This record gives sequence, C-alpha cells and structure tokens, in this order.
Amino acid sequence: MARFAPGLLAADSSDDGQVIPFLDPQPIDPSKPAVKWQDLRDWITPDQEFFAVSHYGQQQVNAANWRLEVDGLVENPIKLTLDQLKQRPARTTTATLECSGNGAGAGFMGAIGNATWTGTALAPLLKECGLKSGATQIAFWGADQGKEKIRNKEYAQNFARTLTIQQATIEGVLLAWAMNDLPLTANHGFPLRLIVPGWYGIAWVKWLTRIEVRDRPLMNRFTARDYVTIRGRRNAGGQIEWTESSVGPLNVKSLVGRVTRRGDRAVRVTGAAWAQAPIAKVELKIDDGPWIATELGRSAPDAWIFWSCEWKNPAAGDHTLVSRATDQAGNVQPAADEDAIKLKQTYWEANQQYPRKIRL
Repeated sequence: MARFAPGLLAADSSDDGQVIPFLDPQPIDPSKPAVKWQDLRDWITPDQEFFAVSHYGQQQVNAANWRLEVDGLVENPIKLTLDQLKQRPARTTTATLECSGNGAGAGFMGAIGNATWTGTALAPLLKECGLKSGATQIAFWGADQGKEKIRNKEYAQNFARTLTIQQATIEGVLLAWAMNDLPLTANHGFPLRLIVPGWYGIAWVKWLTRIEVRDRPLMNRFTARDYVTIRGRRNAGGQIEWTESSVGPLNVKSLVGRVTRRGDRAVRVTGAAWAQAPIAKVELKIDDGPWIATELGRSAPDAWIFWSCEWKNPAAGDHTLVSRATDQAGNVQPAADEDAIKLKQTYWEANQQYPRKIRL
C-alpha cells in the first residue's frame, strides 16, 4: 500500500507530529466507511474506509450462476462467465471514486476513495461483438432491482446507467473483478463492476449483468430523474437561465485534510485534490491572506493527488484554512458564493471550496 511518504507526496510525514483537530463539524456517523480526513495518510484508501452506496440494497450474487450478457445492436451477442472474463487480457488502473453527493453538507465529506482496480478493457470486447449501424448509447444493467412509481403506476426496475459509445470506449473504462488486488466484495459490486475513471460513482455500475448497445438514451430514474443537476446560469443580459444536466464527469475539487504541528516548528497543512482532468495546481488561503502555492505530490492520471504546505510562525488563536484546485483544462474550484454553487439547486456535484477552522 502506498504510504504518505517522500516521492509519492510533497513532503516527508514519517514524523507526523501533533494533529491539530478541526473545529468545524465532522461526519455525522463516524462508524460508516468513509475517509477520515484527519487520519488520512494512505494514497490508496483502506477497504474499511472506502464508502459504498446502493439504491436497491446490497446484492449477493452467486458467481457460479452469474453471466455477463452483451446484446442489443451488436452483430455477435455473447454471454461470459467470470472465469472467461478473467482469461481476457487484464489491466490494472488506479482511479479515484467519489459519490456525486459528497460534499453536499459538512457531515458528508468522506464519500470518496482511491483504489487500484483490475479487470479487462471494455472497448476490445465491444469491438469483438461488432456494433451495428445506428448504435449510439450503451446501457449498463446491474443485478439490483426495485420498484419505481412512474405516472402513478409501479414498475420493476433494475439499476442502470448509460454512456455514449465514445465515453464507453476510452482506454481506461474497465470491467473490474478486483479492488486493491483482492476480489471485489459484495458491497463493491462482486462479481463485476464497471470502472469509469474521471466520473462520479453513479456511473460505476455494480453487480453488472448486462451491457446493452442501443440507438437511443435510456431514460430511467437514474439517468433522467435522479442524478440530474439543476443549475442557474446568467445570460448576457444578466438574467438567470435554468438548466438540467446529468451527473457525469468529476468537477475539480480539493480539501484541507490534515493539519499537524511538531513542537515549536512550522504547522504543516496537507490535503487532496481531484478532477476529471489532471490537477495543475492547488492553492491555500490562510484567514484573509492571499492564495499561496502548495507543493504537489506524484499521482496517477485518474487518481487524486496529495498536496502540502508549510506554514511558518503561525500566530496563536483561531484560523480558517481553505484550498482551491485548478485542473489542466483551466477549471478552477469555485467558492460557495460563486454562481456555479450559489445557483445550483440540487445537492449533487458539490465541489465548492470548503473552509476549515482550527485553533492553535
């Protein structure tokens, strides 16, 4: 497991010193799996701290009876066992997974994790099946099922999400059977889970059973009604236009995660940053001071990056620390009072700067 150490991160943490507790609220239920930011030292998130979300309950799938079907607008529909999938060329990638509701409130800040995923690439499998003319969308169906009320009538529905063919066939999209070098557990989608690096967790379909190639979008609860962000934007005349968009790629985000002090020496501020595009820089503001540069550690293309900053000769008393990240596409993490956040009416995609308070 990669440790919070020289080479991987910006500075040596072999001597962590005294952890300075945050004064702002911590997660409401510390017993649930989640990143405990003040304890964060590992680049790879331990399984016991890795969040899991399900919409129709955790599934217990019998691998012996399980099959993955690829059908719809394909020339050669197939069914594969788990062993047959494992016989295909394997790939391993390290990618950050974030719940799209993470950060919606001060008590829900740890629904994120960074893991190494092993599986087989989706694109070659689709190529072998042969996409028919007119195919534009791919629906990924999970084994989890519930009832949904649609226009005053109940229907049995399986969890499903869609990607366009272009989105589904980028190099990093995997059909994964292992997480951190161990078989997937039930809560993380055993026996097979879709991995979509750079996207919120809603796209990472668990307990995957079927891949359907389609000629039109699937408009179910999880693509058309839930996980739709309502935002206001100002037009040239200053009027607000309201838009709805499906939750998809990660927005640029960072967080002050840990503050330590060693005797009379400087205070060390560390945290993490992530986005769909690689992180270009992370800046830190202390109280009402200017934005200052932080030092970035090494990362992987689809993984979060840790950052650190040495704060020399801090004054005693209460202080506010806040970070902002900028990705290589030029996207800057917004403040809570900017339109990108202030005019967002739904809780998904909450990537605002998050001030943290400490007392020295």
